[in-house]
Amino acid sequence: MKSVACLFFALVCFNPVAAKAVEQVQITEWPVPWAHTRPRDPHVDHQHRIWFVGQKGDYVAYLEPTGGTFKRFDLAPGTGPHNLLVDTDGSVWYAGNLSAHIGKLNPQSGQITKYPMPNPQAHDPHTLVFDGQGAIWFTVQDGNFVGKLSPASGEIRLIPVPTPHALPYGIVADSHNRLWIAEFGSNKLAVVDGSTMELREITLPRADARPRRIAVTADDKVWYVDNARGYLGQLDPSTGKIQEWPLPDGRDAGPYAMAADDRNRLWFVETGPQPNRLVGFDPGTQNFFSITEIKSGGGSVRNMYFYAPAGEIWFGTDSDTIGRAKVR
Repeated sequence: MKSVACLFFALVCFNPVAAKAVEQVQITEWPVPWAHTRPRDPHVDHQHRIWFVGQKGDYVAYLEPTGGTFKRFDLAPGTGPHNLLVDTDGSVWYAGNLSAHIGKLNPQSGQITKYPMPNPQAHDPHTLVFDGQGAIWFTVQDGNFVGKLSPASGEIRLIPVPTPHALPYGIVADSHNRLWIAEFGSNKLAVVDGSTMELREITLPRADARPRRIAVTADDKVWYVDNARGYLGQLDPSTGKIQEWPLPDGRDAGPYAMAADDRNRLWFVETGPQPNRLVGFDPGTQNFFSITEIKSGGGSVRNMYFYAPAGEIWFGTDSDTIGRAKVR
C-alpha cells in the first residue's frame, strides 16, 4: 500500500447525461411527531429500530417502522445533538454539537453518560464513526480537530487539522484502519492513520472544491461530494488518482448526504433542487443510473446510513420526516 504522502492527482471529468435511463427507487417517509426539530443522521439497531437525533429539539429517538411508532429520550436543553451511532451492546452514542461533549445513552435505563471534550477549543463535536476496532472517531467542525474516543476508558484524544478553518465534516473508516475526512472549509481531504494518529491532507485539483460528505467502497476507494461545485469525486489511495463526475443538476446540485451500498454503488442527495433528489451512481458503468424525488421535499438531507441486511438507505429530512429508500 502506497503512503498517502506520495499521492499524485489526475482529474477526469465525464458527461453526467451519458446515462439516459433514470431508474427510480421506492422511498417511504414517516412524519416525525415533533415539528421543526431537524430529525437527522439515523442508525439502525439489531431490532431494526431506526435511531436518530433531533438537532433542534435536543432529543434522541427511534422509529419502529413496522408500526410507525416513535419513542423519544430528552437531552439537556442546548445539547444540539448532531449525529449518533448504535453500539453492539445497544448503547447509543451522540455528538453534543452545542455542548462540547459526546454522550452515551442507555436505552433500557435512560441514563446518559457524558464525555466532555478535553480542549475548550473543541466545542462542537460533529460526526461520529466507528473504526474496525470499536473506537469512535469524530470531527470537530469549527474547532478544527479530528478526535478519537476509546469507549472502554472514556479517553478522548484530539488531532489538530493543519489547514486553518478547514471545517472537518464527514468522516468514514476504511478496511486499513484509516479515517478519511472531508474538509468542508477547504479543497482538501484528510486521512488519519488509526494506529499512529498521524494526519495528512490531500489537496483536490480545484481550488473552489468544497467536499462535505465522504464514503468508502469495499475496494477502499474514497468518494466525496463537492457541495460547492456539484461534483462526485473518487480518490484511489493506492495510486493517488482523482476522478470527478459533474452531477445531473450541475453546479446547482448542492450534494450533501452520501452513502455507499454493498454493490459499491454511490448514493447521494442533491439538495439544490426542491424537492431534493436521491441519485445513484454506478462506478462500473460510470453512469448516474437512478434519480428519485423525495416527496416531502426534504429541505436538506444531511446524512444517510446504508443498512445492508435489508438493502435500505435511511435518512432524516428538514421536512420533519425519517425516510427509507429501498436500493436492493
